[in-house]
Amino acid sequence: MQFYKNGFRGGSPDIKQAAPNRRNRGTNEPLPEKVDVLISGTGPAGLCLAAQLAQFPDIETMIVERMPANIIKGKADGINTRTMEMFQAFGFADKVKRETYWVNQTAFWMPDPANPAHIKRVGRVQDVADDSSEMPHILINQARLHELFLEVMQNSPSRLAPDYGWEVLSLTVDPTTEDHPVTVVLKDSSGVNWGGTRTVRANYVVGCDGAHSSVRKAIGGVLHGDAAHQAWGVMDILANTDFPDVRQKCLISSANEGNILVLPREGGYVFRMYVELDKLRPDEKAAQKKFTQDDMIAAANRIIKPYSLDVKEVVWWSIYDIGHSLTDKFDDVGDATDRNPHVFVAGDACHTHSPKAGQGMNVSMQDTFNLGWKLIHVLQGRANPSLLRSYSHERLTEAKRLVDTDHKWSRVMSAPTTQAERDGTEEPRIIRQFKDNLEFTGGTAVKYDKSYLFNDSPHQALATGEEIGRRFHSAPVVRVSDAKQMQLGHVAQADARWRIYAFAGKADTSTAGSAIHKLSDWLETNPNSPVVKHTRKGEDIDAVIDFRAVFQQTFDQLAYETMPSLLKPQTGKLGLQDHGKVFCVDHKGVGDIFDMRGIHRDKGCLIVVRPDQYVANVLPLDAYNELSAYFAGVLRSL
Repeated sequence: MQFYKNGFRGGSPDIKQAAPNRRNRGTNEPLPEKVDVLISGTGPAGLCLAAQLAQFPDIETMIVERMPANIIKGKADGINTRTMEMFQAFGFADKVKRETYWVNQTAFWMPDPANPAHIKRVGRVQDVADDSSEMPHILINQARLHELFLEVMQNSPSRLAPDYGWEVLSLTVDPTTEDHPVTVVLKDSSGVNWGGTRTVRANYVVGCDGAHSSVRKAIGGVLHGDAAHQAWGVMDILANTDFPDVRQKCLISSANEGNILVLPREGGYVFRMYVELDKLRPDEKAAQKKFTQDDMIAAANRIIKPYSLDVKEVVWWSIYDIGHSLTDKFDDVGDATDRNPHVFVAGDACHTHSPKAGQGMNVSMQDTFNLGWKLIHVLQGRANPSLLRSYSHERLTEAKRLVDTDHKWSRVMSAPTTQAERDGTEEPRIIRQFKDNLEFTGGTAVKYDKSYLFNDSPHQALATGEEIGRRFHSAPVVRVSDAKQMQLGHVAQADARWRIYAFAGKADTSTAGSAIHKLSDWLETNPNSPVVKHTRKGEDIDAVIDFRAVFQQTFDQLAYETMPSLLKPQTGKLGLQDHGKVFCVDHKGVGDIFDMRGIHRDKGCLIVVRPDQYVANVLPLDAYNELSAYFAGVLRSL
């Protein structure tokens, strides 16, 4: 983390310098008449987007929520490794790691062949595969996650905060103008002025308002899907039990009483149980069954025999039925090509599924992490509005995979065990499926299709472990200026900047005339350089494209004083030199990034990474024209 760039300030470095002319917020303050972006809903998707936009006070952002305040407990809890990598960019991954439960192993329990009325452990699987990510799979109260995003917003230059007690009543788009074309009517749901309305005009609206989304309905979006006709209960409890794996994630299948998913929670005492209840008729909903928390506790005790559960406190509970659905459009234009979108939906507003694969919050936040930088680029005039069309294309494909995979997984979890599984002559199907799903459940299986944003590069062989279309896979490095061991991916913040990582060839020590020197000089001065073409006069040279280099020598074999000036730029109000751009291989045996990520030893390469951490292009170090052409296809010349 770098700070004091614009001068020394005491206090927490997380609190950014407040921007002038901020909007006044409060119960008695009027709502704005116009905004750049209006977000509906303060769930994970909405807050993830708001936290990104909050860093740009020149973008007027408003986020509304019909509830009077943030939630306190309940709802989702699983955060996969890919989302943890994203949290690192927001600056609170370490806090999350300290506070939360880490899922290290998943245990599987099935009927004991010697006594099928009792359950028996049949296997354990490592929950996060080695080197799939530097981050853990964690469990956290969703309300606490909200607080972390709200803190980022509050500490931002814009001091953004939600407008609670307001919900979207109606929405219309005027296709004849680009000047705040979306008119939103908000309804007061706080009770202060019950039923009162306010009208706000916006350039863009994002509906993160759940499965019953008013924004989705306003643009004609419909959720299509099916139901598994199975009632489940979920409860967060404080309890004593003789079940030995209560502090491990467990999937439990009984012979005749149903199934349970056990998820330990943060703090060492609370744990969550998803409990299978009754089958439902095709025309029946779980709510009609009138289940209570006592029904769940009784079912849990029947399923975990010969063990028992003594519940001391039910922190939160709910009953639900499994459904899988997907909307037919993620924005207001759909397949139309005559105009660009101004209204978007994200999270549960466009895809719903069961909670048992732990993907709900994760995919929702990845939706808006994808959308956020694109909105910022367009609103700041760095990219054409057509860039926003890519959101629907990219995230709809991923949502289809989510729904399909979760559909299959939900039915595997509820399927009865076979005799061969119970006898141990066949590995249980649920374990096989769990192993097959590890990349998916970790969030690292996402691969975006080739497009102008993901170059169909003939140079992928230069970095076989950094596949175009997949997220940039971090690895250990050492920062040359201070010999600090760190993860290369952790230099990327949620700041809408692109990254170019230049991996030096074996012989390159960045002396004058080396490939890294030539590349750096061209990027800094050549009129065809994307850094020159896409950075405004007066902006820091790394305001749009953050260039960094990684060498194969250890830090003590490199002469920092000979590094090119682009790798030691002077930025900020005071023009202070940045010492965080040059890296090398780890010298203490943690791992060699060149070997770990398949970087070509002799030739090196360039890896272009989008602001949402996905690899966009892989090029040779001297592919200047290809590099320039790629960025010219995405960004405007300024």
